[in-house]
Amino acid sequence: MSPNVLRWFSLVALLWLQSINGTNLSFPAYSSQLKEFLSISQFKLNYLSFASDAGKVLGFISGIAAVHLPLPLVLLAGGSLGFAGYGLQYLSIVKKMFTLSFYQIWGLSFLAGNSICWINTACYIVAIKSFPVNRQVAVGITASYQGLSGKIYTDIVHAFFYSSQREAASGYLLLNSLVPLVGCVVTAPMLMREAKATSYSSRDVKMGFIFLFAVTIATGIYAVATSLLPAPAVLVLVGIVLFLLAPLAIPFGVRLEEVMTCRRSQQKVYDFEAPFEEDEKEEEEEFDDEKAIIGVKEEVEWTKLWKKLDFWTYFGLYLFGPTVGLVFMNNLGQIAESRGCAATSSLVALSSSFGFFGRLLPSLLDYFLSRNKYMPSCPVSMAVSLVAMVASFLLLLIDSDVVLYISTAMIGVFSGALTSLSVTMTAELFGTKHFGVNHNIVVGSIPIGSFAFGLFAAKGYRDGAAFDGRFDGKCYGMYCFQTTLIFWAMLSSVAAVLAAVLYLRNRKFYSQKP
Repeated sequence: MSPNVLRWFSLVALLWLQSINGTNLSFPAYSSQLKEFLSISQFKLNYLSFASDAGKVLGFISGIAAVHLPLPLVLLAGGSLGFAGYGLQYLSIVKKMFTLSFYQIWGLSFLAGNSICWINTACYIVAIKSFPVNRQVAVGITASYQGLSGKIYTDIVHAFFYSSQREAASGYLLLNSLVPLVGCVVTAPMLMREAKATSYSSRDVKMGFIFLFAVTIATGIYAVATSLLPAPAVLVLVGIVLFLLAPLAIPFGVRLEEVMTCRRSQQKVYDFEAPFEEDEKEEEEEFDDEKAIIGVKEEVEWTKLWKKLDFWTYFGLYLFGPTVGLVFMNNLGQIAESRGCAATSSLVALSSSFGFFGRLLPSLLDYFLSRNKYMPSCPVSMAVSLVAMVASFLLLLIDSDVVLYISTAMIGVFSGALTSLSVTMTAELFGTKHFGVNHNIVVGSIPIGSFAFGLFAAKGYRDGAAFDGRFDGKCYGMYCFQTTLIFWAMLSSVAAVLAAVLYLRNRKFYSQKP
């Protein structure tokens, strides 16, 4: 298999991996049942959601491992950690094969959260190495597919585990343990060889990404439509699988073109050499021209990040921005329950589907508008997304199920966009040589925010339950999360200001980009 075909196969494998890697996105769908299984308070439930995010604190280890170990091994390590983390919880909580203390379950949730970092690191590095010129687009598309995870797991549960709420919760734990591991085992062989093409046609790459964008957009539309409209779960799942298989047309098409080119060259063997050399020279010039477009400010080793003011500004931006969106998703089950909305799984599927579009949007705009002087920089795009998130949180103060659906979709879109933009901005500000470690350090802000902001939400929820005079720890009413939503809106406003500061500090760098 030629390197050019292999890198497209690798990209398709990354799409599959990311589509099942967001195991934490399904947590809101079964958090209320988990709370009942374990007979725990809202505070302890918040600690469990924090544990999954806390696993990202050690995410930088996967970046270091990726430098010294083969990427397939890094991938399998991630799948194994998730299998152990969720699998042991399933055997203990559902099958009652042994008893685990709350702190042991917390540790397993930590392990499961850390597994996501290993798979993400392997995927990002393969995407960057396979498409160095179009790395922003390749990484953005692969990251967008992680937004589908909540939707995919919800559809599988609805199809095979939905006889009761209890069985549905057990289904999520079982799927979270098995599916990523199986995906890693299946796709690891595709990453064993170097997938970077030595030379390529710029036209072929452009057509490949255009087709991939078309498939991705169609996948997103299908995901949103089936989240809003009633349809048999099995048929919905079959449709998702077909859309995930569709990108395989690209490597097969590239291989077919190579075979046809080889045959034409054999027929014109005497006329082949000179034109080939000329075409190769043109391709190298195209490669150099495109490489100049996607520059980096500087290459920074992870040990020197703490000396950079840009890093601390960016760290704060991530802490008060994307992290707040994640905390909202973690509490979505309780927010819906407190407002009297029973369609938690539908909200999770909706936020997942719109999150998919949000993660895709920056890559789509970058690919088609990167040569346009009106294309906003990453900090500006992040500031706009954060302002929209502020509006979404404030909109949730209105007591309406329709508003709940609209705000959930908006937060899904803009949280997804922030996640995708952050991957690009890490590479722009601190380079690609140490990207695996650097980005995992930035993502390390998630557990800090998850704990602090989630704890604030749990306190407001508990105070609301006490106000109602309830002794079961449950809160019903708009006031359960009213103060929390205002607090989250304020944090997102701070993040928007930090994004503006980051742009002002680096406006010279961004102004030089075409």
